[in-house]
Amino acid sequence: MVHTLNLGILAHVDAGKTSLTERLLHTVGVIDEIGSVDKGNTRTDSLALERQRGITIKSAVVSFEIEDTTVNLLDTPGHPDFIAEVERVLGVLDGAVLVVSAVEGVQAQTRVLMRTLQRLRIPTLVFVNKVDRRGARPEELLKDISARLTPAIVPMGEVTGPGTKGARFTPYEPYGTLPPRLLELLAEHDDDLLAAYVDGGAAVPYGRLSTALTAQTGQALVHPVFFGSAITGAGVRELVAGIRWLLPAAERDTDGPASGTVFKVERGAAGEKIAYVRMFSGTLRTRDRVSCRDGEPEGKVTAIEVFERGSAVRKAAVAAGRIGKLWGLTGVRIGDTVGVPRKGTEEQHFAPPTLETVVVPARPRDRGALHTALTQLAEQDPLINLRHDEIRREISVSLYGEVQKEVIQATLADEFGLDVTFRETTPLCIERLTGSGSAVEFNKKDGNPFLATVGLRVDPAPVGSGVEFRLEVELGSMPYAFFKAVEDTVRETLTQGIHGWQVTDCTVTMTHSGYSPRQSHAHQRFDKSMSSTGADFRGLTPLVLMDALRRAGTRVHEPLHRFRLDLPADALGAVLPALARLGAVPRATGTPGPVSVLEGWVPAAQVHRLEQRLPGLTRGEGELESAFDHYAPVAHGAVPRRPRTGPDPLDRGEYLLNLTRRVGDGR
Repeated sequence: MVHTLNLGILAHVDAGKTSLTERLLHTVGVIDEIGSVDKGNTRTDSLALERQRGITIKSAVVSFEIEDTTVNLLDTPGHPDFIAEVERVLGVLDGAVLVVSAVEGVQAQTRVLMRTLQRLRIPTLVFVNKVDRRGARPEELLKDISARLTPAIVPMGEVTGPGTKGARFTPYEPYGTLPPRLLELLAEHDDDLLAAYVDGGAAVPYGRLSTALTAQTGQALVHPVFFGSAITGAGVRELVAGIRWLLPAAERDTDGPASGTVFKVERGAAGEKIAYVRMFSGTLRTRDRVSCRDGEPEGKVTAIEVFERGSAVRKAAVAAGRIGKLWGLTGVRIGDTVGVPRKGTEEQHFAPPTLETVVVPARPRDRGALHTALTQLAEQDPLINLRHDEIRREISVSLYGEVQKEVIQATLADEFGLDVTFRETTPLCIERLTGSGSAVEFNKKDGNPFLATVGLRVDPAPVGSGVEFRLEVELGSMPYAFFKAVEDTVRETLTQGIHGWQVTDCTVTMTHSGYSPRQSHAHQRFDKSMSSTGADFRGLTPLVLMDALRRAGTRVHEPLHRFRLDLPADALGAVLPALARLGAVPRATGTPGPVSVLEGWVPAAQVHRLEQRLPGLTRGEGELESAFDHYAPVAHGAVPRRPRTGPDPLDRGEYLLNLTRRVGDGR
């Protein structure tokens, strides 16, 4: 029986992840010549910018065989600006290899990745790369991995000649020497082994330990550690054997209903959408009609490619456990479920982008083309989150960091022929209610120009709860379509609160409803001037909701990143004042010997400045790790405001005038 293993390669940028992918492909016979990141000819970095900068931006899939197992290897970005791309891939993996540099050691992004792998309980091997480089320190690095990543590690061999071109990895013999502390570590999760360990452990055969090691690795309880060099090939064959031996193959529920997850979307040469799908159950065939989202029409699969032996091969079907490329699903988006939704799976959670910038075309006539191009890029990365200001004719995009701007700029130039610049990056704030408020407007009363009655109350809700819409009126009091129009408009209106930011963590309750029933003149057709339509409710709801928000009050909250800063102890005196100037709040300080550890929060808008200043403040020895943590009220300076897009319901006269113009223009 042929097994499938969907394997991710993850690492901090420059740890050698893509080079290891090349070496793996060469070792198993997929490629005859190893590509070079420096030369820009690696198999998985296909984008021009990836080749130019020597970094991975988009995940890539390549396949190879290890005995009876087909491995779909997914090379993922290492730069923190592309963490959303990594997290999308993690949801479709059966196992992972986390690459750590033997020279640079455990780095900031390494810790972020390991925490995510552990949270998702993905079986993970650790590969210590670059043992041939000067400064390689395998023994010290094991202690560092244990202290900073996880203590549940199992060294699978020893390195001889570290720091030299002749560095070699010598695995422990299967029936000879055992990894140090193996029994002790495995006994923590196995009662029988614990009893044997207490008795001295002499009677435990290697086969029993090997079985327990495989089982506990597959459960993400322990993490075997291999050593080697992607450049020389040392230790890579042993890693290949470890992948086959220790990581669990994909479950193959081929008899169940077709169900898969879309983790990547790209455009083909003719502009057609291509969806990368991991199948979890059933089999999907060409000409099958499948749904991707509730309420969306079914799409027809027109072609399928499955990854085999280093390339994507045209097939008639893709079965459970495999990864396929699908054509024909024109409305598909990243994160969609193709077919039947999986039971018992949680929706993926991505840390939100915390920055925003306006994209400005060099030529004003390119505005339409720019909108089209950015819309296509948002299909490939939905967290870009376009925001179109029709009044100012500007487009904003959400960001994780400054490097992402360079990628967007280069992609627009290379793929769409568009030259763009960016405005200053600003933080993406939110608004939360400070109290409760209500408002109501009645049909045909007090200057209400809409044939509708809408009453709304807004109340604060727990942090992280989002927006909930409730009814305090009878569902049968008016047509359901009108209730739906109110709810949809409430959610849309809350994207721009009193200060222009998205309002979240609140409950909106409809307290009043009413409409003018369908009427017509004698022997004439339906007269919409006498009868309510959905447009009446869509037009009135923003006015009522904004009145309720004004009475409740909102407060602007800015995004804060949690940070950890490792730095020389003698640099602490220079760093603390710099952190204070950036608005950072250290909450814990540790000084274990010559190295100090600072932890705390820093405004998202200041992270890039901190990254820029850190080398000078710490002689290049400081190491910063940061990730979005929470939103906090803006405590200093003027309350940041965000320019509004579209008609402004805070200005009733201007809003009604704009709405009248839109109706008159037929829009």
